[in-house]
Amino acid sequence: MTDAGELAPEDADALRSEHRDLDALLGEFLAAASAGALAASVGAIARLDDAIRVHTRFEESLFPGAAGKLVARADETPREELFRDLRLEHVQIRELSGMIRRVLGEPGDPGGVRTLAANLASRWEAHTAREEKEWIAG
Repeated sequence: MTDAGELAPEDADALRSEHRDLDALLGEFLAAASAGALAASVGAIARLDDAIRVHTRFEESLFPGAAGKLVARADETPREELFRDLRLEHVQIRELSGMIRRVLGEPGDPGGVRTLAANLASRWEAHTAREEKEWIAG
């Protein structure tokens, strides 16, 4: 880490690598869910959810400024807005992975998981693309 929110090259490489590892875990979950393999889906979403939580906590520890502040301020800079937006996206992604984990852990029809999974996949893809373009690439 260098200046507020700026990453050293090795940190940037590590974050990109973690994103690819999380992509693989998401792929495992999506494959299990689309195959209707409930036990495999439960295990895959648990691994993914845990990994997302660890990863986003770590990323947020590298963010500058107001940790946990998700409300826009009239005087915030574009850089502050970026990190606030990234925190908000983290919250949304964690909520989706947690919801999927809860739904799969409950008895009944897990049919809603498909919609949640599609939402998680699209949000994750958009989020990591944004992070890698607007933050990690510097």
